[in-house]
Amino acid sequence: MSASRDTVLETLKKIADPSGSGDIVGAGVVRALNVDETGSVRFVMEIAPQRASAYEAIKAQAETALKALPGVSAVSIVMTGHTEKAPPELRPRKAAEPTGPQKIPGIDRIIAIASGKGGVGKSTVSANLACALAAQGRRVGLLDADVYGPSQPRMLGVSGRPASPDGKTILPMRNHGVTMMSIGLMTNEDQAVVWRGPMLMGALQQMMNQVQWGALDVLLVDLPPGTGDVQMTLAQKAQVDGAIIVSTPQDVALLDARKGIDMFNQLKVPIIGMIENMSTHICSNCGHEEHVFGHGGVAAEAAKLGVPLLAEVPLHLQIRLASDGGAPIAVSQPDSPQAKAFHDIAAALVARGVA
Repeated sequence: MSASRDTVLETLKKIADPSGSGDIVGAGVVRALNVDETGSVRFVMEIAPQRASAYEAIKAQAETALKALPGVSAVSIVMTGHTEKAPPELRPRKAAEPTGPQKIPGIDRIIAIASGKGGVGKSTVSANLACALAAQGRRVGLLDADVYGPSQPRMLGVSGRPASPDGKTILPMRNHGVTMMSIGLMTNEDQAVVWRGPMLMGALQQMMNQVQWGALDVLLVDLPPGTGDVQMTLAQKAQVDGAIIVSTPQDVALLDARKGIDMFNQLKVPIIGMIENMSTHICSNCGHEEHVFGHGGVAAEAAKLGVPLLAEVPLHLQIRLASDGGAPIAVSQPDSPQAKAFHDIAAALVARGVA
């Protein structure tokens, strides 16, 4: 029988906060506590960044205390910074911060997969493109940065918890030739991630810099929709070589896609190209072709911007079934017409030297 959440909280309340504000629970340091049915305990320690060294010992103390509890099988603690909590005199000076985006060791290129709005199939494109690039012989990583709606564990057929051999670095998961990391591997499938901006930014930086990615030719980053904290943090903290914009042809999707493109322009990230997803639908019974969301809108937008139209991906049942089944169509049915679009994109990106 796993330990209860109350038992875990009572144990954490016995650990004093270094700031002198009582225990770490009362001081508001412990966030997003989760105890699942297997006895795995996970939570975030939200602290002022400049006090990280003081809290390393607290983190170790918490891990030791929790692992000693009956019914606790594993403990995962993530430390993230919240500068707003620090008094002005303790806030780090800008001169001490790294200047500009930093290259992630071992990773040759980073490509962001983005969309202006949700529901256009960006994550499906990301999973299939990662698998298609792996089929091209590339060493591929996929970072699921869609923190509020992580779907890559399901799409790539990955389950289980990532291991941490030293309590500081995280071992990513791997399937279909793709090395993958997602916040969805740290939470239950039906558990909401209720985090503020600073926590999101801290989690993203940890997934980029504390994961043992190994040597990769390209890391694809599946971004959340919109133009928020995650997109800005990625572009400001890591050297992003380019972005691919995914949109359906309908006007409403293109309106938001333009905002996403403008954001990357402001962040000085080049646009590699655009993908028109759900471009056309062919009836499986009669063969009639129908443009459910319109057609050609993305091609026209790409021409207007002077960037390549990378592909027109059809709206097809098998693409959805393959993704839901944990084996993207690019690997489960690589010779199908539906998979051809993804393999063509991958071949074009390799030929251009961007992946």
